[in-house]
Amino acid sequence: MKISKKTLSIILFVLAGICVLAAVILLVKGRIEDRRMEEALDELRPTQSAETTQAPSTVEGEPTVTASPEPSTEETPASTEEFERVSNPYADSFLANKDMAAWLQIPGTNIDYPVVQGLDNVYYRNHSFNKNFSEYGTPFFSSSVSFTGAAVENRSMTIFGNNTDEILQEDDGQMFSQLTLYAASDMEFLKAHPVIEMNTIYENANWKIFGVFVMDDQETDTFDFTRSQFESDEDFLAFVSAIRARSLFHLPVEVDASDHLLLLTTEAEELGGFDGARLVVAARQVREG
Repeated sequence: MKISKKTLSIILFVLAGICVLAAVILLVKGRIEDRRMEEALDELRPTQSAETTQAPSTVEGEPTVTASPEPSTEETPASTEEFERVSNPYADSFLANKDMAAWLQIPGTNIDYPVVQGLDNVYYRNHSFNKNFSEYGTPFFSSSVSFTGAAVENRSMTIFGNNTDEILQEDDGQMFSQLTLYAASDMEFLKAHPVIEMNTIYENANWKIFGVFVMDDQETDTFDFTRSQFESDEDFLAFVSAIRARSLFHLPVEVDASDHLLLLTTEAEELGGFDGARLVVAARQVREG
C-alpha cells in the first residue's frame, strides 16, 4: 500500500516530536540528577561552625597553609591497628560510605568533593558517592594507593575525577573539569590556586603544585604516573624528574627524596587535541614547619 506524502509528513512529524520529547526528558533527568548530587554533597560538607581552627604554616617559601595535628606513628599490625584520628571537619562524612578515603578541596574553585576508593579504577567513574549510576561519577583514588593503616606509606597518590564538561558536553565545571584551567598559558589560574587541601582520617595536609602536564592514556606503558611505591629514593626522584620534564611550566617548587606527592588527573581531549589525552596536576605535600 502506498503511503501518501501527507501521511509520511505526519509520521515524520510525530517521530521528530518523540525525539524532542526524549531529549527534553533526558535533559530534565540530568538536571534532577545534578541537583540531587549537589544536595547530597552539601549534606556531607561541614558547616562553618563545625570546621576546626588551624594554625598557618611557618615554612619559609611556602604559601600560608593550615597545619595539621600529628598522626599517630605507632606501628601495629594492620588488622588490629589502633591510631589517633586527627581532628577532621569531614569526620561524619566517612561514615556515609565505607569507600570514602578523603575529602579534597582546592580553595576558590568548584573542586570540593569526597574521594573514594573502590575495588578497581572503573566503578566510581560512573557512580555517585551514594553508589547510584551517575555520569558525574565520584573522584576516586587509584587502586594502587593503600589505606590499610596510618603507618602505610604512599610516596605518591593519584586521584581520578571526571571532566564533566567533556563527558556531558556542558560547561558546568563540576568534578575535575576545572583542572584543565591549570594548563592556561597565562598561569593565572595556577597562581590563584597553587595549593590543594586534603583531609583523611590519618592526617590533614596541604599540597603545593609543582607540575602540570598532558599525556596520552596509552603512555602509561612507558610512564605510569599512578605509581605509589618506589624501589629507592633514586627511583622516586627519577619519577619527579619525569614529571618536571613533561610539565607545561617550570615551577620553582623543590621536591626531594623525603617528600610525598599527590596527583590529580582528568580527561583532556579538547585541551590536548587528541583522543585519550589526560591532564595531570602534580603536587608535593607542604612540609611541616
